[in-house]
Formats: sequence, structure tokens, C-alpha cells
Amino acid sequence: MKTFFAKQSDVVKKWVIIDATDKPLGRVASTAASIIRGKTKPIYTPHVDTGDNVIIINAAKVKLTGKKWDDKIYYHHTGWPGGIKSITAKEVLEKRPSDLLKKAIRGMLPKTRLGRTLN
Repeated sequence: MKTFFAKQSDVVKKWVIIDATDKPLGRVASTAASIIRGKTKPIYTPHVDTGDNVIIINAAKVKLTGKKWDDKIYYHHTGWPGGIKSITAKEVLEKRPSDLLKKAIRGMLPKTRLGRTLN
């Protein structure tokens, strides 16, 4: 039997809804990342976007264990000297709850050309 490699024309994308209410951030993110990557499908091919689209509801009700709300810090740099910016997980949740999940899911996707198209 020959190995099957999916082509982009073989892929049928569907929408998957995940409820994040009272679930740990990492578990929701890893579930979403594997669905986006396509690893839950039998036609999974590593170099083809075989994944589905994901909608996460109740992102503001996601949980972090321990003191991570205050201790977990997200950094980014503006590109200017002295331009390091930091924000805690609690502040991210107050400003835009979906960004908390976007950052976690993005960190679980590959950092390749395919990973950039999976956003």
C-alpha cells in the first residue's frame, strides 16, 4: 500500500467550537493547536495545512493555576533601544481575553512557513 499524502485540494475545513469555561489555559491551547494543525484528522500530512478552523468561546473564563495571573509575564520589544515592554497575564485578560489564548496557541504551532499560514 502506498503512503497517502494529502493535497490542499483534498482538505475540507470545518469549524470547531471549544468552550474554555473553567479549563486550564494550556489544555485549551494544546487542544486548539492540534485541531488547527490537523493532527486529529486521518489525512494529516505534516507539510500541508489539513487543519480545521477553531472558535473559542468564554475566553475570559479560562483558568491559570497557582500565582500565574500575577507571575506570568509576556514580553515584547518595540525595536528601539530600551523598548522592552512587559504585561502580566491578568492585564492581558482585562484588556483582551482572546489574546491570552492566541499567544498560547501561537507558541504551540510550528515556527515555519506553514506555521505562519496556520494563524
